[in-house]
Formats: sequence, C-alpha cells, structure tokens
Amino acid sequence: MDGLTYTTSMIQEIKELLSSTRQRIAVQVNTELLSTYWNVGRIIVEHEQNSQERAAYGKQTLKALSKELTKEFGKGFSVSNLQFMRRFYQTYQIQQTVSVKLSWSHYCELLTISDDEKRRFYEKEAINYGWSIREMKRQIATSLYERLLLSDGKANKAKILALAEKGIEMTQPVDMIKDPYVFEFLGLPENKSLMESDLEKALVEQIEKFLLELGRGFMFVGTQQRVTLNNTHYYVDMVFYNKILRAYVLIELKTVKLMPEAVGQLNMYLNYYAAEVNDEHDNPPIGIILCTDKDSVAAEYALGGLSNNIFASRYVSYIPNKEQLIDQVETVLQEWHNDEK
Repeated sequence: MDGLTYTTSMIQEIKELLSSTRQRIAVQVNTELLSTYWNVGRIIVEHEQNSQERAAYGKQTLKALSKELTKEFGKGFSVSNLQFMRRFYQTYQIQQTVSVKLSWSHYCELLTISDDEKRRFYEKEAINYGWSIREMKRQIATSLYERLLLSDGKANKAKILALAEKGIEMTQPVDMIKDPYVFEFLGLPENKSLMESDLEKALVEQIEKFLLELGRGFMFVGTQQRVTLNNTHYYVDMVFYNKILRAYVLIELKTVKLMPEAVGQLNMYLNYYAAEVNDEHDNPPIGIILCTDKDSVAAEYALGGLSNNIFASRYVSYIPNKEQLIDQVETVLQEWHNDEK
C-alpha cells in the first residue's frame, strides 16, 4: 500500500468516525432539549395550578421568567417560547409520547394545530417520512390532511382516526392518491396555458419536491418511457416505482380536463407493463392521470369497469384555500353522518 492510498484510507476512516459521532451528539442534544422544555412546561403548569389568580399569574410570571432565564441562559426563553413549552407539556402530558425523531422546531409547528387528529397525523407523517421542518411546513400549508380525506370522496370518522393513529398506510393503490396534487413549488402562473412537455420538464427539474408530493416509497424511473406495440412507438410521460406497493406507477400529464381517450391510452400502457416489464415479484402496475379538471360523473364512467388500477386527479399550481378544503371535508362527513342515521 503506497503512502497516498494509506493517507486516503485514513482520512476516510476518520471522516466516517467524526460524522457518526456528530450525528450521535446531535440526537443526544435533541433528546435532552425536548426533555428539558417538556419539564419547563410542566413546572410552569404546576405553579399556575397552585395560583389563586391563574390568568394574571401566567401573564406576569412568564414575562418575569423570560427576563430572568434570558439574562442567565441567553436566547430561547422568550415569552412566546415559554408559552410553547407550557403547551408542549399540556399536549403531551406523558413524556414518553414525545418522539426524539422530531426537533423542537417540529413540535412548535405542530402545536399551532388545534385539531388533535390533524396534529397527530402530521406528527406521524413527519416521523415516518423523516420530514425536515421545511418539508413539514409545506405539507401543512398545502393541506395534505384534507386532500387525503377528500381523495376518494368517502371521508368518514374511521378514516380520520386511521390517519391520526397510523399516518398514511399504503396497503392498496388508492391509499397513495391525493386530490388535488399541489405543484406550487414549480412557480407556474395560475391561468397560463402550458404544454404537457413543459410541465413534464418542470417536474423533472424539481424531482425531489415532486417525489415529496407524491408520497412515501416512490422512486423515479424516467420520462418518455417507450412502449412498442406492432412496430408503433408510444411514450409514457413519467414512470415511477413504489417500493411499498411493489408496483410501477405510470403517470400521464394532461394540461386539459380529463378526456376518456386518455384513460384508454393509459390502460394500454398498463397492460404492456404487466405483460412485458413486471417481474414475478411486482404487483400490477398503477396508472394516474394528472389533469387540470375532472367531471366526477364522466370520470366514474371513464374509469369504471377497468381491470387495471387507474386514477384521475387534478393538479393545481397554487396552494389551495385551506378553509375551503376544510369545509369540503366537513360537508362529506356530514353527508356520511346523515347516511348513518
């Protein structure tokens, strides 16, 4: 072994050691920080409960406490942060329910969500996906929870509880579908006409963000994947593979509303993949048509009776109106309650 090879090997070994040590230290620091903030919240709540004038006590004491802690320990103890610590303890009164896989920043964002089921859903998904704080903020801002509940038009209490307790469980193709998909990360104008090739190119350029929007387990295979039948070449817009469902996912992009002929074309591609591309361990391929709009009745007739799994979903280039989505969820739930009576 010459000197250069020896030095390179030594440097690599030391780099790996330092990297793993730094990672362990970061995990330990995060664990201690969460525990400390939880206990600060516990102490504040317990003292408030022992006060005769709780409202006045809380307001004045947090100001004084913030001033004293900041003077001695520096930043991180503003009144608002102390309020988060109090809420942290009140929300997670059993300390073992706090996940050290999430940071304090994650929990501060989660604590702004008042709905228990919705907050638990985003917490589960952040843990399952390993979301950064930025990724989690995006999913909350784009109303992932509401979009999933509306995706198959049959939101009910059981589905809400399942999302809250387990996050997204992908056991069948419909579990991965969202409606709408949100492409705000492309920065496309809302009402500007766009060619399908331009949309495809934009999605490839932002493939990491597109994969985040698609969901867990997706791997990018490629664009314009050739399908040859009777010496005629056809091309699938985008092909992915989902590790969880163990299936190819073929996506057709349409910058117009859903048309029945698009369903027939995608069905042909799925038959080809099932016969020519799948191996013995793959499940049947799945097709998704992403379009600007779809008529529910037309979609039902176009997609009904097919042996292949084909779904149609809208995509939008802007963050949806959260209140409108929440109203839609509540409407669907109300209809479900009325049907139950």
